[in-house]
Amino acid sequence: MKKGILLVNLGSPDSPEPKDVKRYLGEFLMDERVIDIPFLARTALVKGIILKTRPKASAAAYKKIWWDEGSPLIVISERLQHGIQQQVEAPVALAMRYGSMTIKKGLQELVDQGVEEVLLFPLYPQFAMATTETITVLAEALRQEFFPKLKIESVPAFYNKPDYIAVLSDSIKNHLADKKVDHLLFSYHGVPERHIRKSDVTKSHCKIDGSCCATPSKAHEFCYRHQCLEVTRLVAEKLNLDEGTYSTSFQSRLGFDPWLLPYTDRTIERLGKDGIKNMAIVTPAFVSDCLETLEEIAMEGQEIFHEMGGQAFTTVPCLNDDKPFVDLLSNWINTWLMPTT
Repeated sequence: MKKGILLVNLGSPDSPEPKDVKRYLGEFLMDERVIDIPFLARTALVKGIILKTRPKASAAAYKKIWWDEGSPLIVISERLQHGIQQQVEAPVALAMRYGSMTIKKGLQELVDQGVEEVLLFPLYPQFAMATTETITVLAEALRQEFFPKLKIESVPAFYNKPDYIAVLSDSIKNHLADKKVDHLLFSYHGVPERHIRKSDVTKSHCKIDGSCCATPSKAHEFCYRHQCLEVTRLVAEKLNLDEGTYSTSFQSRLGFDPWLLPYTDRTIERLGKDGIKNMAIVTPAFVSDCLETLEEIAMEGQEIFHEMGGQAFTTVPCLNDDKPFVDLLSNWINTWLMPTT
């Protein structure tokens, strides 16, 4: 069977104009795995409230970070795809969960090249309902409807793979080599607490009580919170960070339901108030720099820190298309491509 690879990232509006941002946000927020409430309530919330107010503000944020070549996330993902394709014999396609670069188009591109077996590669180190799961569920639905003869295998979360931790740790170390850093903050994208409980395959382990994520369980295979905390622990161990010089937080909350704590913006504020003068922040839930890293962290986060008396605020870029990361993904893919005996 001829094999192919489909890399999948989150997505982006076609432009930073409000009309394109509104279209993109509508698709994103109407996903039942992003806002997981009944359809009628979700429709009323998204179309009746959010899409009447948020697109203009989001468009302004996108304009701050938009590149001449286009959306940073798209451009970086394309560079990553190109880098991998140079090291991999099989066709490598790129798709986005939301926006015009659809998963259906990506699968069709591979099928048109004669591919019969696809390695679906969600570009997320940690599993979450609103990231990995929504990609795999949609891909399977598309396979059943449009590509019934196609075989799809999905790459599981790779948050704790030693070679990934090594690449991430080296990236952080290299970017902070000439910096004085009093505190390193690991900021992950936030999710509602109910997502953690819904993903608990044991239906009883995840209590988000401060101890469950450190207690071995089958639930950890699909627990976003555990996987984030584990990345922090493994990187801190790899970099020999002293206790108290690093911490974990979660960003980008929406609505009034409980989301994972502590919040990134309040953590940055607290660090500034506590007298931290030089801090750095890394965002390991993202492999590509995007609105959440370039605007929410690098711009808004820095502003908060300076307002609280902080001096140096350093953002560590995502792994993006750095050669060690390209090499890592290419090695994993080439291992999958090797014929089995």
